[in-house]
Amino acid sequence: MSLQFLAPKPSAGPRRIRSERPTALVLLSLCCLAALAMAALLGRRLAPTDPARQNLSESGLPPGSAHLLGTDSFGRDILSRVLVGARPALEGPCIVALCATAAAVVLGLLAGFRGGWIEAVIMRAADMVLALPALLVVIVTVGLFTGGYWLAVVMLIVLTAPSGTRVIRSAVLAQRTLPYIEAARTVGVTNRRLMFVHILPNISATVVASLLLDFVGSLIALSSLSFLGLGSPPGTPDWGKMLVENRGLLEQNPSAAVAPAVLLIVAAFSMTVLGDWAYSRLEEGKNVRD
Repeated sequence: MSLQFLAPKPSAGPRRIRSERPTALVLLSLCCLAALAMAALLGRRLAPTDPARQNLSESGLPPGSAHLLGTDSFGRDILSRVLVGARPALEGPCIVALCATAAAVVLGLLAGFRGGWIEAVIMRAADMVLALPALLVVIVTVGLFTGGYWLAVVMLIVLTAPSGTRVIRSAVLAQRTLPYIEAARTVGVTNRRLMFVHILPNISATVVASLLLDFVGSLIALSSLSFLGLGSPPGTPDWGKMLVENRGLLEQNPSAAVAPAVLLIVAAFSMTVLGDWAYSRLEEGKNVRD
C-alpha cells in the first residue's frame, strides 16, 4: 500500500532551497582535519627521521634546518614525533566517538520509541552513569588495573554513551508523535523498521552532531590522561605525553611543547566547527524536504 496520499500538498509559490556554501572557516577546518588524518595514516612515512632515535648531543635544539621543530631533551626530532603521534592522539577518540554514538543510537531509539519499562531502565542507568565524575573514574580505573590506553578508551565509551542516549531519546520523542509514524503503523510497518528506516534518518543531524562532539570530548580526555602519565606507555610519541615531557624545554625549544598543544587545539576546534556546520546543513535539508 502506498503512502503517497499522506504527502503534504505543495505550497502555492515555489519553495526555493537556500544554497549556502561552506564558509572560509569551515573549509579551513576541513583542510586541517584532512591534514591531521593524513598524518595519522602516514605519519611514519612522512616523518623525516625515526621518532625514537636519541642523540644526546643534540638535546633541546631550537628549530633549524636539520630539525624543523627542534629536538627534545633526548635529542629526538619533534616534527617526527608530532607526525607519528597523530595516530595515537586521534585513533582513540575516533573509536570512542563511533562506539559511543552507535550505543547511544540504539539505546536512545529504544527508550524514546518503545517507552514503558524499557525507557525507565535505560534512562535510570544513563542517569547513574552521568552522575559519576567521568574523568576521575577513568583515572582511578586505569591506575588501579594498569590497563593503559585501551582500557581508558573502553571506559570512555561506557561513560560517554549515556549523554548521547539522552539527546537522541529527546529527538526520537519529538518524532514519535508525528503523523507519518501513525500512518506507517496503520499499514503494518514493524517497530524495527520504524526506528531504523523512518525515524533514524530524520534525526541524522542530532546523531552527527553527537558523534563529532563525542570525538572532541574524548580527544581532550585521552590527552589529559596522557598528560597525567596514564594511557600511552612511556616513550610513545603521543601529543598529550609530549606536553608533559617537554614542558621543561620552554626556554630552550618552546616548539617541543607548543606544537602538540597547538595540534590538539586545532583538532578540537576544527571538529567543533565542522559539527556545527554539518548540523545546520542537515537540519536545513530536513526542513526543505518537510
